[in-house]
Amino acid sequence: MRRPHRAMRKRDADMIELFHVGKKYSRESQALTDVSLKIGKGEFVFLTGASGAGKTTLLKLLFAAEKPTSGSILINGRNITRLSKNEIPLLRRNIGVVFQDFKLIHHWTVFQNVAFVLEIMGVPRNELKKKVWHALKMVRLHHKLDSYPLKLSGGEQQRVAIARALITDPKILLADEPTGNLDSDITRDIMRLFTEINLKGATMLIATHDKGLLTSMSKRVIILEKGRMISDGSDESSLIRAGRLARAGIGGVA
Repeated sequence: MRRPHRAMRKRDADMIELFHVGKKYSRESQALTDVSLKIGKGEFVFLTGASGAGKTTLLKLLFAAEKPTSGSILINGRNITRLSKNEIPLLRRNIGVVFQDFKLIHHWTVFQNVAFVLEIMGVPRNELKKKVWHALKMVRLHHKLDSYPLKLSGGEQQRVAIARALITDPKILLADEPTGNLDSDITRDIMRLFTEINLKGATMLIATHDKGLLTSMSKRVIILEKGRMISDGSDESSLIRAGRLARAGIGGVA
């Protein structure tokens, strides 16, 4: 059956909705300006733009690490800009986040790094062990349970970070330049893994400056420039604009 055009979808099919979102850090620093977009349940979307474009800021707003200065953000129909501090942890159980620098605790084993969130949630030990093993098996690292992060390669550390993000079976996975420090072979492995996760139903939003990913995977591409959304689509013009930004020297995240 042909997938319905976005304009014809019912509102409850959208997992992420932004309405005229702005974020200002100071009078001189406007990180995002009037950003409106919708991402459907189960979509796989890339977010790109030059350094300073607002990619990281947008991701932080989605998992409530920061609040917007203006506008509204809905996650699965709920306005997260109105959440109290006590309600934010519950939101984050449904959102997995993968960072470029992994953010693993070096003196903890792989098992401890992945299990940490479940321990905070009070998951019984037997169930916790099963969930951690399953998450690590998904990223093909179940044989590294007792290893320490600094004994792993960069690609293995990133896969541990992905396992940690998946441990609560999140509805949304956000990734901030997840392949920025990895070589091309490991990048392909990570993206295959993300595709598998997406096929199981997770909504994906991946911030990247890698033009190769944008063109090879033929996914929807949202382009930010100086805090504004300048393009949103999977058509040729969007990819050309992304390529133009890459050639102009996209570096790091914003």
